Amino acid sequence: MDIKNAQLDVDTWIKEHGVRYFNELTNMAQLTEEVGEVARIIARRYGEQSEKESDKNKDLGEELADVVFVVL
Repeated sequence: MDIKNAQLDVDTWIKEHGVRYFNELTNMAQLTEEVGEVARIIARRYGEQSEKESDKNKDLGEELADVVFVVL
C-alpha cells in the first residue's frame, strides 16, 4: 500500500465513523500525545526506566499505528 491509498483509507474511515478532520494545532497536539505514548513504552520496556504494571499490557505496534493514523 502506498501513502495515497493509506490516506484514502483513513478518509473513508473518518467518513464512515462520523468523526471530522481537526485543524493543524489539534493534529499536532494529537501527534505529540501519540508519540509520547510510543516513547513511554520504549523508555520503560527497553530503556533504563522501570516498567509500571499499568504499562505492561500496552502494545508498541498499536501505539505506532496510532502515530501513523494521525500522520496520514
